[in-house]
Amino acid sequence: MIVGGSLVGLSASVFLGRRGIDHRVVERRAATSEHPRGRGNNMRTMELFRTAGLEPDIREAAATLAGNHGIMQTDRLFGGRSRWLSARITGRPPEADMCSAQRCACSQNDLEPVLLKHARALGGDVRFGTELVSFAQDEEGVSCELRDRESGETSSVRAAYLLAADGPRSPVRERLGIGQSGQGDLFHNVSVTFRSKMLREVAGDQRFLVCYLNGDDGEGVLLPVDNEEHWVFHVPWFPERGQELEHFTDVRIADHIRAAAGVHDLDVEVTGRAPWHAADRVADRYQDGRVFLVGDSAHEMPPTGAFGSNTGIQDAHNLAWKVAAVLRGWAGEKLLDTYESERRPVALATSARAIVQAAREQHPGYSPARRAGQGTDLMTTALGYRYVSTAVADADPDVPVIPDLLELRAAPGTRAPHMPVTREGIAVSTIDLYEQSFVLLSGSAEGPWSAAARAAADHAGVPVTPYSIGPGPGFDLDTGTADWAAVHGTTAAGAVLVRPDGFVAWRTGSIPDSPEQELTRVLQAVLSH
Repeated sequence: MIVGGSLVGLSASVFLGRRGIDHRVVERRAATSEHPRGRGNNMRTMELFRTAGLEPDIREAAATLAGNHGIMQTDRLFGGRSRWLSARITGRPPEADMCSAQRCACSQNDLEPVLLKHARALGGDVRFGTELVSFAQDEEGVSCELRDRESGETSSVRAAYLLAADGPRSPVRERLGIGQSGQGDLFHNVSVTFRSKMLREVAGDQRFLVCYLNGDDGEGVLLPVDNEEHWVFHVPWFPERGQELEHFTDVRIADHIRAAAGVHDLDVEVTGRAPWHAADRVADRYQDGRVFLVGDSAHEMPPTGAFGSNTGIQDAHNLAWKVAAVLRGWAGEKLLDTYESERRPVALATSARAIVQAAREQHPGYSPARRAGQGTDLMTTALGYRYVSTAVADADPDVPVIPDLLELRAAPGTRAPHMPVTREGIAVSTIDLYEQSFVLLSGSAEGPWSAAARAAADHAGVPVTPYSIGPGPGFDLDTGTADWAAVHGTTAAGAVLVRPDGFVAWRTGSIPDSPEQELTRVLQAVLSH
């Protein structure tokens, strides 16, 4: 049972559906989101969507903003002093050599319908206008009472597990009595949708994704929706100064936007508004028995860096393969404990980095008490985080969750490297291989590792797909002139075991006395079997 049918809940549905796990999604809203927000899908999230087969549809849904790039800051849009806070990306993006998919600006209102379509096509039972009334768990499952919000009819459902993707004010988290840590609310905004035909001419050829306005009279954040006449403006809101939401009338909002634009007669038609809060909160626990928190129910972080929804989607991906492994009998129940031990440290470190970014970018409405530190770069935060848990063999516990420098060379607990290869004559990335089973990479088509993988898979009852990887057509994966062992931090005699979520479970640079026994031992340890 998945409670919450927004970005994270629908992504969880897709990831479970890809693994053939029966599930239901309930969402109290009547339909997918209508408000444009949460548009930054980073390269790691797009890799997950690519492997799941969603990337073409997401790119199509995001086509309107495909030519927009970068974050601009100015005191006013017309005739102001402007600078780019993040480089305008032209040509080859900086992460191109490290990822199988590049980042994508697709707003939540455009992304959710794509996720919904794929979730249902994969067998997900997604029900809008339905809410969770109560739940009770025992040693064997979770009993859920649901209510149709239109008819008022109630029904009962029995599930093996409950995934709570029910937002920052999570009723599930509250009922479980799980507390939160962090700085709490950082700043507040009112997100306004509006129409203006003149604003495109005012903005000129500056095709930004985000524009921070820091003028005295028009502070806020401007985002294009269609690059023509539909826009979003985040107006700072200061409830601590006694500002009520009623303060934000259409007239005041329009005047505020005109001041930000620097055009006193700008046409502004306000079409909607929604308050939101930037906060730093991480749940003290991610699991209570058979109930798991994912997405905003587990963590809140500022929007700077676009880490919030990405972290939540990656939560869902981490948990989905583990739930599937337990339900299929590959793994013991204790594998599920590693969801918290892996994902909670990532949320803590990522939220801290997002706060630094908010201060560095001087996000409108945010006045930090102390000066921001440097922090790691955004790509390292998005790709370089590491897991230390029982689901990783020999992970280094002394390395930071997010290292200072990005180095993806198949160290245990890191995301496996992206390496372009040819498989049966088709160009793919090694990242594309990691989803349905464990994968064992080795550098010899005639060596012992492929046979050991098949024998260990039979012995441990776990699917393991072996690939011989090297230069030339004699290998399962043709690397061309690239050295797979160097890319993966091992030797020609070594092997790398990658989990279904694309993270390295184990690596060796030599052939043990009994490869089958060693691989069996590792699989059983990693899967708490």
